[in-house]
Amino acid sequence: MTKTYKAEITSLNGDKIGTHPTGEATFTIDGDTLTVEITMDHTSPNTQHWMHFHGFPDGKDAQPATIAQDTNHDGYVDLPETEPVSGTTMVPFNDAPEKMDIPTDTYPTSDADGHFHYTKTVPLAEISEKFKEVFNDDDLHLEKRVVYIHGVPQSMDLPDTIQGAVGKYDQHTTLPIAVGKIVEA
Repeated sequence: MTKTYKAEITSLNGDKIGTHPTGEATFTIDGDTLTVEITMDHTSPNTQHWMHFHGFPDGKDAQPATIAQDTNHDGYVDLPETEPVSGTTMVPFNDAPEKMDIPTDTYPTSDADGHFHYTKTVPLAEISEKFKEVFNDDDLHLEKRVVYIHGVPQSMDLPDTIQGAVGKYDQHTTLPIAVGKIVEA
């Protein structure tokens, strides 16, 4: 049996970053595979964009962050500010989602027009096993997750109040630029 989930992805922090990213994500579970397809437009051009689904390990229903989550009132919603409504970063959409390796340089890079298209088919058993190892649940619960697109050019001037650095990756890499709620299609 095939199950399909979709997310309409809309801009977050668009007024501050000077572009309003939009797109769509489709997740198709077909037998023993999960196919993830994400198409984005109006992102920062020629920029690598980290993408993940976020959620709560306890099964709470995640919601997209809005400007209301800007608790330090700097005009940006940074990664830590998304956590109360969206939960934690769970599965990356890079070259190997099933490994759940978040900090890598294998995420898609937008073209000169700010467009990119990502498609990856992963073994459902592998990603479920890794998900269980990390979050103690082998069901991805896609209907309780949100998709985040991150990343602005290193040349963009950002305030020091933006948090979210992961190892060698600074706030330019982790700043959320778009978000969408995953729903069953």
